[in-house]
Amino acid sequence: MLGGTNNYLFFMSLAGFPVVLFLILILKWATKPGKSLIARRAVQGGEGDYGSLVAVASPSNHIEGEMLRQKLLAVKIRATLTQTNDGPRIFVFPEEESAARAHLKSFS
Repeated sequence: MLGGTNNYLFFMSLAGFPVVLFLILILKWATKPGKSLIARRAVQGGEGDYGSLVAVASPSNHIEGEMLRQKLLAVKIRATLTQTNDGPRIFVFPEEESAARAHLKSFS
């Protein structure tokens, strides 16, 4: 007892401060820039904006591109169809580029 009074209410009023401090720390951590758990919106780029992937085909539309991609997948060539600023493109890894071009040329 401080000063001859009951200090229970005094200490109970101070108990909320650590809880609020903990919540502030959690919110600062959760809203830190660059650490978001939500994926960013995909950005469309040019042919050279896709890292080490190499464009091997330029189909006229997405349907034709998906048919060509499925033909590459059937022979175990990993391929992806992407809409670029220049239209749809089929990308493969550099080590599979020559095989993909040869296989696509055989269908043309």
